Amino acid sequence: MERKCGDMIVNLYQIPNYIENKIVIKRAYYADKDELFEFIKKEFPDKKGWVKEAEYGLNQNPIQVYVALIKNKIVGFACYDCTAKGYFGPLGVMEKHRKQGIGKQLLLKTLNTMKEMGYGYAIIGWVDGPDEFYFKVANAIYIPNSHPSKTIYSNKLLFNK
Repeated sequence: MERKCGDMIVNLYQIPNYIENKIVIKRAYYADKDELFEFIKKEFPDKKGWVKEAEYGLNQNPIQVYVALIKNKIVGFACYDCTAKGYFGPLGVMEKHRKQGIGKQLLLKTLNTMKEMGYGYAIIGWVDGPDEFYFKVANAIYIPNSHPSKTIYSNKLLFNK
């Protein structure tokens, strides 16, 4: 099966509500930016743009970054409206904490926030990996002809995919 790469779209009126559970998900706090940036650099070294997107999200009001915490340590994060208005992502969970529902909770918390802000749809930008996760949790589908070379990402100076 050929692996797809492109943008996905989510109808925010068809996603499950976010339900609090034992995982602490909260809006990031600006003073914790150093810890967040170090987490992203350490856990996702090949995702060079993620720190910049998180930085943008931390500089907005309200802050557009959520973090997942275990024992007051960051184990995951999610952003929205950082790539562009209406875009979800990036989303990342520490490898040793995957398959525990953390990514699902971050995704749902963030998408529900976008819905509360008045968005009807959210775009999950440049999906080049766990598309079945987004389909299963949020019923996301690929947008036709949305390879990154044909979307907002083509504006990047160093676009090379």
